[in-house]
Amino acid sequence: MAMLTEHDVVNMRFKEPASTQDGYDQDEVDFFLDEVAETIARLTKEKTELAAQLQEARARITELENAAPQVVTTAQTATEADHTANFAAVDSAPRSDDAENATGMLALAQRLHDEYIADGKSESERMISEAEAERSRIIAEAEEVHNRTITKLEEERSVMERKIAELREFERDYRSRLKNYLESLLNNVENTNNQI
Repeated sequence: MAMLTEHDVVNMRFKEPASTQDGYDQDEVDFFLDEVAETIARLTKEKTELAAQLQEARARITELENAAPQVVTTAQTATEADHTANFAAVDSAPRSDDAENATGMLALAQRLHDEYIADGKSESERMISEAEAERSRIIAEAEEVHNRTITKLEEERSVMERKIAELREFERDYRSRLKNYLESLLNNVENTNNQI
């Protein structure tokens, strides 16, 4: 069954009854239609807000995904700068012709280099991990809001369909009672005519 729009409900017109005893009470029908229009307007607004939230979440995810390579690049740049500074410090150390001292300095430089590379990798992995955790949290939150909203909309649609079914049942019952009443009146008139 297609979902009614606010425009469909507001512009719905029922046939005017031939007499005051025929058909629905116009005030009740108008009141119900106003409630339907208000509900649909509220649901449309909520849907628009949720779509905007979902769009923001997707934009944030894209931002985090784009930031991850920059984090790695920044960590590598910092590591290279530290590495260069340490080599400069090693370079400015007192020089000696002693081969053993040179070997020790090279070993120190190699160890510092390895430490900074390891630190840079560790920092970049930590930042990527944090970005991925944030991305997962945002996605999970957006999906939860989406699922809650869909469930709520389904429940409200079910309530509306049930009310419509009740109104249709009321209409059938009302018409049946009215028909029986009119037939009874007609029979009374015929019986009165027969007695005369």
